[in-house]
Amino acid sequence: MASSDSKTLITIVGPTAIGKTALSIALAKEFSTEIISADSRQFFREMEIGTAKPTKEELDAALHHFINSHSINEFFSTGDFEVQALKVINTIFQKKDILIMVGGSGLYIDAVCKGLDDLPETDLDIRNELNRQLEKEGIDKIRTQLKKYDPEYFAKVDRANPQRLIRGLEFFLSTGQKISDFYTNSSKSRPFNILKIGLNMDRTHLYERINMRVDQMMKEGLLEEVRNLLPSRKLNALNTVGYTELFDHLDGHISLEEAVEKIKQNTRRFAKRQLTWFRKDNSIKWFDPGQDSAVISYIKENLH
Repeated sequence: MASSDSKTLITIVGPTAIGKTALSIALAKEFSTEIISADSRQFFREMEIGTAKPTKEELDAALHHFINSHSINEFFSTGDFEVQALKVINTIFQKKDILIMVGGSGLYIDAVCKGLDDLPETDLDIRNELNRQLEKEGIDKIRTQLKKYDPEYFAKVDRANPQRLIRGLEFFLSTGQKISDFYTNSSKSRPFNILKIGLNMDRTHLYERINMRVDQMMKEGLLEEVRNLLPSRKLNALNTVGYTELFDHLDGHISLEEAVEKIKQNTRRFAKRQLTWFRKDNSIKWFDPGQDSAVISYIKENLH
């Protein structure tokens, strides 16, 4: 086996609907390798349409890891992903020199590339109290408090995900410190090289792609998928864009048309937060979607 300094993890990042899947498959074919998904919603097998997983044809085109790997009934944290992904990466590097990781979940990408910071323990009583508050008063009160105490974390967290919001608030109320001050303060060394590719495009065109993707999801049966998940709606995995809006519709609070428009709006906001996160990483080399040959040339020039 070659030494670890000849191993390279190529990481593809960018906002939702930008074309990361297509590029990752093109690279996996070019370099005869496999793909690790770092999309925190595509882990869950019960969530098919609303998470824009690769199609059967795309999954057949290259071996994927961490797609449909877990159930929504399992708790699967960022820390769990770091541990499990590093094991898979190590196994693949026994036989391959290059590996592709793709995803839009910045914290999960960082978990593999940099490692998670060791955080002080928090008070579980505070977490339980915040969960009770969420149940009684709704998510807006949690958002307001978090924005006040830790605006940096609030700016990049998924605001439709109550567990993430509560995590930030619980941390501040337990320790008196902001959780944002602990993230990515230092990087753990990894026994492989990391090459980061980012995809971006004009915002107007990106938003058009997002809107078209949501319309396509509805045609493919997203409403029926969400209806089937109604009994599990309290699970954290389902507190996410595309699902919460349709739960509201099925509860009779908003029309289907309003729900679809909200999904588009919330997905556009999510894409904006993804870009804010990734733009802070100066090691990312940015390309437009469709520039596969330019990306391949860049990778070949920069392989150790």
